[in-house]
Amino acid sequence: MSFHQLLFPFVFLPVALAVFRAVPPRFRKTVLLALSVLFIAWGNPADLFFVLLSAAFNYLSGCRIEGLRREGKEKQARLTLLSAVAADLLLLGYFKYYGFAVRELGALFRVPVSPNVLAAPAGVSFFTFSELSFLFDVYRGKTDGVGKPLDFALFITFFPKFSSGPILPFHEMVKQTEAPSVSLRRTETGLRMFLTGLCKKILIADTLRLVFDPISAMATEDMSLLTAWVGALSYAFMLYFDFSGYSDMATGLGRAFGFSLPVNFKYPYRSESVADFWRRWHASLGAWFRDYVYIPLGGSREGTAKTIRNLMVVWLLTGLWHGANRTFLLWGLFHGLMIVLEKFALKGLLPKLPPPLRRALTFLAVAAGWVLFFSPDVGFAFRYLGRMVSFGSFADTAGLYYLKSALPLLAVAAFGSAPTVRRAAVRLERARPRWFYAGELALFAIGLLLCVAGMVGRTNSSFLYSQF
Repeated sequence: MSFHQLLFPFVFLPVALAVFRAVPPRFRKTVLLALSVLFIAWGNPADLFFVLLSAAFNYLSGCRIEGLRREGKEKQARLTLLSAVAADLLLLGYFKYYGFAVRELGALFRVPVSPNVLAAPAGVSFFTFSELSFLFDVYRGKTDGVGKPLDFALFITFFPKFSSGPILPFHEMVKQTEAPSVSLRRTETGLRMFLTGLCKKILIADTLRLVFDPISAMATEDMSLLTAWVGALSYAFMLYFDFSGYSDMATGLGRAFGFSLPVNFKYPYRSESVADFWRRWHASLGAWFRDYVYIPLGGSREGTAKTIRNLMVVWLLTGLWHGANRTFLLWGLFHGLMIVLEKFALKGLLPKLPPPLRRALTFLAVAAGWVLFFSPDVGFAFRYLGRMVSFGSFADTAGLYYLKSALPLLAVAAFGSAPTVRRAAVRLERARPRWFYAGELALFAIGLLLCVAGMVGRTNSSFLYSQF
């Protein structure tokens, strides 16, 4: 089951909210856990078995770590932590990277291989990182114990964030689990956020896909410079509205059920540096790598050489986290190098540039990086990038056709990815003109009808980030 399939907003969600609000508060955690289990099992019951098995292993490991630390047995606690982390990473590595590693070794030794790999459970990257944060938090004493088994099970399976985040550290969610903040106002606000995210996904991201897919299927030698840029810009905004749309839906659902999930996107295409971009894009993942990898490695406290090493380790891991392909490793390396350049080589130059120029340069760098992200292999990526800077064939009939098709939606996407709309809505809400609420209701009603039409017409639509 997915948020943008008709079954979820018109059957699962209203029933879930009705049951959740109807039961006494002391039973609401149990109801949420049951709903989350149903949500996971609906897609594939085997996924639920693996998730619950993984959750049980990590919870028992956390109990063991906590017990050893209370007894003052730090070495044994550390060994238990490392063993549990290694087990989690080995399982994640098997599902995501085993096939890639075997194929790469086969290519290296010129031996044809076709590894048989079990299908990865839904959300494996996200719930594994959640489990790792739990283990680290318990070991560091950042939580008041491991909590109740029910609390931990809900932390792992909570359906709004299960498939694609946001990644919420255990110590942040466990504070909310005991007394979720439930009110009609929060439910209303949450459902508005959900519908906003649904509109982003269905009306903008999925429509831009209709432009990007045929361009990405073209042979690069048949592309003009214009075609390549239309494709790259379409993907940049498609990915943003797809993933930020999902995050809005997840955050809205969390709020409707009494939980505050972190904001995952903070207008990243308004960033004035690549480092600033990654504080705004998929912020929960960046915070995870900062708290559990970069800072433990020493952060920027141990001199320039080690800071560069730590940054490159983080970005190579970030690339690898997104997928088992050389293109993702190269994408991570590219962003790591850009941040190193900003932090050291260009630290005196960038602040002197006008903010609009800094934003434009950052967007161009990020858009170039997305080419690595969507390319099936490194060769295609470099050929595509070559077309983006080749003036030998500036424009052709195909490029003009795709530009004409995409331009209105690209303009809407560019406008919608800036804070202008949000600021205007906030000002209007504060001013409360007579027509505001009626206009807002009409706008949401139209958006919902268009989303329904889109969901009916595009049955094979999926979230881009679900593959990562």
